[in-house]
Amino acid sequence: MIREYIMFTLVGICLILIVFAFITKSMSKKRKLILILMASTAIVQLISDRLSYHYNGDITALGVILTRVSKFLAYAAYLFIIYIFNKYVNDLLLTEGELPETPKLLRLTELILAIGTTVLIVSQFTGFYYFYDENNVYTRASGYFVSYLFPTFTIIVQLVAIIKYRKNLRKKLFTPILLFTIMPLVASVFQFFIHGVSLTTIFVVGMIALLYCFSVLDANELIETAHQKEVDALKEKQRNVDIMIEQTISALVEAIDAKDRYTNGHSRRVADFSRMIAKEAEKSEAECEKIHRIALLHDIGKIGIPDAIINKQGKLTDEEYAVIKTHPKIGREILEKITISPELAIGASFHHERYDGKGYPFGLKGEEIPEIARIIAVADSYDAMASKRSYRDMLPKETILGELEKGSGTQFDPEFTEIMMDLVESDAI
Repeated sequence: MIREYIMFTLVGICLILIVFAFITKSMSKKRKLILILMASTAIVQLISDRLSYHYNGDITALGVILTRVSKFLAYAAYLFIIYIFNKYVNDLLLTEGELPETPKLLRLTELILAIGTTVLIVSQFTGFYYFYDENNVYTRASGYFVSYLFPTFTIIVQLVAIIKYRKNLRKKLFTPILLFTIMPLVASVFQFFIHGVSLTTIFVVGMIALLYCFSVLDANELIETAHQKEVDALKEKQRNVDIMIEQTISALVEAIDAKDRYTNGHSRRVADFSRMIAKEAEKSEAECEKIHRIALLHDIGKIGIPDAIINKQGKLTDEEYAVIKTHPKIGREILEKITISPELAIGASFHHERYDGKGYPFGLKGEEIPEIARIIAVADSYDAMASKRSYRDMLPKETILGELEKGSGTQFDPEFTEIMMDLVESDAI
């Protein structure tokens, strides 16, 4: 009864392993198939071993057939498990260990197993390993010890191969693979002296379970490593994109400022002031950098304005001013083509909108105007007043503060105007 209980328990474990191996997605199909074959073969070995003992001495036709068939399958199944394990080790060494070809030691094990299987088949007709007497009782023959030489020698060769190529095996798998060869080997020694209980089969099932667990852990680790490499690659790609955008922006800023000899550096100053306002408004570092980048390109539309108008000495005519007023639209059309960073167009499109709705080009009012554009509008006006232009000198600090205060709530957002005035009064800029 105890033997049957052990057998059913081990069969249950193998069935669970088969189901788990089948539904596991982290392992390769080949490795899953190998583990399923090993567990399935172990079930065959367990049932065959149990049947051979159960019908031992049964002289009925069924008993005679089942004892012989089951005993043969029990021997053959063990050899097949070793063969499948050999394939598992070979797959590891070729895929993860990156060996160019199957090691000669593993090829030798397959040759030994082939010879062992041939001798097993021959022994069924010669009684070399075992025989059944007239009462159908199993009896070990003089060549019985040879049946252990083939699997034992094969496992020893596998053990040598595993130790030799241990550096090509991942640490998580080296230990269970090593145990898979050592433990059944130890069990085989004891099995030679013990009848009735298949110690070898018990240890094999245990090692298959251990191998499955560590295979899953190893596969998960490989997936995590691959995922991390993918994440790192995406981060590197994003860094390259950011660098490309920064370099493109710098080139465009140089082109913008080069058009107006009176306001060279205007775009960078407005960007710096905008970042300062954003920081005082308690925006995050990322938001501050974003605003700075957008502000750099707020005047890109001036690239489409004739140089004669931009650099004209004195006041512009109504017609010339109408041309100047088209630069937000031009800027928007240019920057909208940069689809990888669509927010770049915000500053160029809306920095001339007024808080009271009297600005251009869309006549937006209050918070209809994007917050970034409201910040840039204050910074842009401040730099315009604090810089020398073709038609006037830079304005005094007091005049600038007066103009900012007068424009608060009408031309500019009151919150950002107050921050700008505080920065000017404190000489922070």
